[in-house]
Amino acid sequence: MDRLWTPWRLAYVTEASDTPPTCIFCDALGAAEPDPLLVYHGRDAFVILNKFPYNNGHLMIVPRRHVARLSDLDPGELLEIVTLAQAAERALGEVYHPHGFNMGVNLGRPAGAGIADHLHMHVVPRWNGDTSFMTVFGETRVLPEELPATAARIRKALGRATGSPGS
Repeated sequence: MDRLWTPWRLAYVTEASDTPPTCIFCDALGAAEPDPLLVYHGRDAFVILNKFPYNNGHLMIVPRRHVARLSDLDPGELLEIVTLAQAAERALGEVYHPHGFNMGVNLGRPAGAGIADHLHMHVVPRWNGDTSFMTVFGETRVLPEELPATAARIRKALGRATGSPGS
């Protein structure tokens, strides 16, 4: 049997739990040191890389306020999240040239929300054929770029897409 070593997944396996003690999104904003995966700061929302991405460039757009549902957002927060989704599409298009995107919000654990208590929108770039034999048969994703490099590329492109430095 062949083995594919993915040591970066150890953190996911050992740290994952049904009820995390704190909110990863609130922690990312409140950390003493800037979270290296945080790629854009807006007024009411921010953009952060998914630590365990489906594809390179997998972003999450998160309201600053800790809310669980779209119906909890005020109109300004909702507008900024959608505006950032548009900017993310532009930035990821510039950096990675994907063939398409998945964008979505999972509300509640039954709907697939891994972090159900803090709303977030996923933006996942997709390429023709990116669901390869590795994903289908090996249940493994192969990502050709490390997260710090992805963060640096997207941070610059989001600054251009939003017309601001972002951070």
